[in-house]
Amino acid sequence: MRIGDIAIISAKSLTERKFRFVLNLIGILIGVAAVTGLISLTQGMNATISGELGAFGGNTITVLPGGFGPNGPHGPAENNVVPVTLNWRDLEILEELPDIDLVAPTVTGGAAVYSVKSALYTVSVTGVTETYFQINEGTNIEEGRALIRSDVAVAVIGYNIAVPDLDEDPVFEVGDRIKLTSEVGRLEKVLTVRIVGIIEESGSAFGSDSDFFIPLKTCEQFYELDGTYDSIQVYVENSDLIDAIAYNIEDEIEGVSALTAAGTLELINSITGTIEAVLGGVAAISLLVAGVGIINTMTVSVMERTKEIGVMKALGAKSTDVLVLFMIEAGLTGVIGGIIGAGFGFVLGAFVGDYVGVSSEPSLMLGLLVTGFAVLTSVVSGLYPSWSASQLHPVEALRHE
Repeated sequence: MRIGDIAIISAKSLTERKFRFVLNLIGILIGVAAVTGLISLTQGMNATISGELGAFGGNTITVLPGGFGPNGPHGPAENNVVPVTLNWRDLEILEELPDIDLVAPTVTGGAAVYSVKSALYTVSVTGVTETYFQINEGTNIEEGRALIRSDVAVAVIGYNIAVPDLDEDPVFEVGDRIKLTSEVGRLEKVLTVRIVGIIEESGSAFGSDSDFFIPLKTCEQFYELDGTYDSIQVYVENSDLIDAIAYNIEDEIEGVSALTAAGTLELINSITGTIEAVLGGVAAISLLVAGVGIINTMTVSVMERTKEIGVMKALGAKSTDVLVLFMIEAGLTGVIGGIIGAGFGFVLGAFVGDYVGVSSEPSLMLGLLVTGFAVLTSVVSGLYPSWSASQLHPVEALRHE
């Protein structure tokens, strides 16, 4: 038999058994949609994070106490490196290191509450120096100015704090005062600051829309901090020296991690890659379940079509023709289910991503790969029933009731 004739017979057979074909199709469709939807979401999340991290520039090094391994992300592992805290001595060391142009320590004071028209809002207060805004060029001041060295009880606030409801007018403007209330050492303390700057809206997950910056010294005094820093940002004008300076920082200050933009991006890619693999694997299980359904329905189909197979063989069809006939039926189920499922998965991923605020990134390659996997699953699942059908003896098949 010609392959074209076999394909026509396979397609006709599927249309004659619409209900079973639709059940198999739904199983494949659900599996493919789950895989494409979840993976496109994780790829979109990865692309978004990568793009937003790129806005920080490649000339910044973030120094953190401790590390992500026995000796942080750089250098060989050593025995039991004890995590350290960052303090003014470390700040002086960084300022004295060659090729470092700017240094900006940062502390997180804690949560504070303020009221607007009887409504209470909670904000996380961060203490920074004037160099913070010089290093983080992406933090643009829309109104007012950034912090300066002589500032005391002032604040630079994010756009979402100035305009909590984007459909209404601003509740805070430059020159207004905000009264912060926070619990420090089990005592309630109040700090009144004057707004000197409002940061431009970024709409980014890594932006400063909800940040509340006050001078570092004011933050330390109000929250009664012990003189340690949560992180220190380092700016290097010559980007070619970034990696060398990062290694040098870890050599000079024991137990810290010097994260470059490239290192941070690599770490995030590793994390999102793991998430993508896990979600893809979980979703792929549904494809395997659909494969079991194909085995079941095709086995029943072979039993029902035993006489038909006998007639085909009596008329000269070879065992390979019968094998190819049933394999094409299984393959068509995978192709149709894969194409529809991939399209539905991309639409579902975009819908879910829009709902949770994460961008989806559909790609033709992903659709082709998942559809190919669906076809492979269908063909492998139909292999045993197809082989069983091809081995039927024509005389016995014709006598089958």
